[in-house]
Amino acid sequence: MRSTTSIRTLFAVFVTALLAGTSVLLAAPPAEAATDIPPAQAVTDTADESCPNRTLPPPPVDSSEEPPPGEESPSPLPVPETPAGGERMAECGIVRPANSPAPPEDITAAAWLVQDLDTGEVLAAKNPHGRYRPASLIKTLLALVVLEKLPPDHVVVATEEDANQECTCVGLVEGGEYTVDQLVHTLLMHSGNDVAHALATALGGMDAAVEKMNALAEWLGAADTRAATPSGLDGPGMMTSAYDMSLVFRYAMQQPAYAEAVGTKHINFPGGPGEPDFPVYNDNRLWASYEGFLGGKTGFTDDARHTYAGAAERDGKRVAVVLLRAEQQPIRVSEQAERLLDYGFTLAAEGSEPVGTVTTAPPISSVDDGEESTDVTDVAATSPSDPFGTTGWIVTLIVTVIVITGLLVAHRKGLLRRPD
Repeated sequence: MRSTTSIRTLFAVFVTALLAGTSVLLAAPPAEAATDIPPAQAVTDTADESCPNRTLPPPPVDSSEEPPPGEESPSPLPVPETPAGGERMAECGIVRPANSPAPPEDITAAAWLVQDLDTGEVLAAKNPHGRYRPASLIKTLLALVVLEKLPPDHVVVATEEDANQECTCVGLVEGGEYTVDQLVHTLLMHSGNDVAHALATALGGMDAAVEKMNALAEWLGAADTRAATPSGLDGPGMMTSAYDMSLVFRYAMQQPAYAEAVGTKHINFPGGPGEPDFPVYNDNRLWASYEGFLGGKTGFTDDARHTYAGAAERDGKRVAVVLLRAEQQPIRVSEQAERLLDYGFTLAAEGSEPVGTVTTAPPISSVDDGEESTDVTDVAATSPSDPFGTTGWIVTLIVTVIVITGLLVAHRKGLLRRPD
């Protein structure tokens, strides 16, 4: 009977270890991948009266946001009851760490945010969830969708409508053939509205492109953002916030193709049928004036005023800034961006306590548009260090216990049949 006793002892120890491991797994926190996913947010239709643009951007100055005849303007997006990024992101004025230096003077932006581009820590901000118009910063969403949906060598043939868009334009020519890679570069380097129209057409048309852009914004947790046009030209319901554009820009800079495009200073671009190539230069002024500049995006419309996103690196630290509804006086918007970047590097060097966090979802395999897509909850359930997920390990342990129990019973029956 020594053999049976030994097996029983080993079995008891094994089961005890398995149960202990199961308890640890059940008590373990969610996989680390889930910590970057914006939490589910309750919403309310009421707005804080002390924040005049908590619900809607300022009134338009022209007719660009009037809906087509027979259609109504979209309802305002609901305001999350819990602000994304932390409690202080609900504040409307300057948001900065205690005992930190005041932000630079002559910043005209109605809303801005400075973040550590790698950690997502908000170093300082002003009216981070106030709603304003993005202008051409929305092209970042378009670029991200294009990079996901279209191969870089896919050829787009420009139409007459593409070539006749309201400029800023790169100079597409009807019948000209351009690769997606060339178009994405000039979309981001020179903010071509003709390019935005051509890429949107390649995605299935203006409505389809805007739907994909808004799906991506929602997936990322950009609850203040609604694209109305692919280019950023004003349209009914167009809005965003400094927080949301910081969220989108941080996610975009994690995509190598986007970072490479905004970091390109010039390219040769096809001139159209029978025409020679011509150079296209990056229109971001900080390339010539700011040490360690990594790239960014500019924007302007009459309703949005000037908008800006950009990033720089110094001493191994990467800082990014977003400005919305800024003016070129008393100093240019590019200089305002420089001053805010300097401010961000100062706060980072001092080790100031962050006032919030720009949170991003994990990388996606596709945007949900009726095609194959990645569900955020599925991504959150596992991490690289736990490929099966907590539930998978528990099931594996239970099955192992059942198998070993069956082997023990079979072994015991065999012993009972043996003569003494």
